[in-house]
Amino acid sequence: MDSIDKLLAQIKAEYDSEQPKQPQPKPNVPNVGKPFSPPTNKSASFIDNLLAEVQADVAAQDQAEESRKQQEIEQERIRQEQIKAKQREGLKKQAQDWLTKLDPFSPEGLWFERFAESYSSKLEAAIEYLQTQ
Repeated sequence: MDSIDKLLAQIKAEYDSEQPKQPQPKPNVPNVGKPFSPPTNKSASFIDNLLAEVQADVAAQDQAEESRKQQEIEQERIRQEQIKAKQREGLKKQAQDWLTKLDPFSPEGLWFERFAESYSSKLEAAIEYLQTQ
C-alpha cells in the first residue's frame, strides 16, 4: 500500500508541474458573500426618507387601530351600563310592588326589616334582595 501511495503522489506531482497555472473562470453566481456597500448619498437619503415615511405610516396605523379598539371598549362598557340600568329599573318596579304586598308583621316582613337596616332605603334593600333571588 505504501508503494501505491508513493506512485500516486509522484504522478500527481508530474501532472501538476505539466499543467500551466491558468486562472479558472469564475461561475456566474451573484456575490452572496460580499459585504453590503452603502449606496451613494443621494440614494441613501432617498431610502432614509422612504423608510421614515413607511415607519410613520405604520405608527399612524397602529395608533388608529389602538384608538378604534379603545372606542369599541368604551362603547361596550356604555352598552353594558345601559343594560344594567334597564335591569335595575325593572327590579326597582318589581321591588316597589313586592314592598307594597309585604306584610310587615309576617315572618318574611320581620326578617326584611332587619335585612333593610344596613341599606339606605327599604327600596334599595328590596332591590338587592330580589337580585339575589
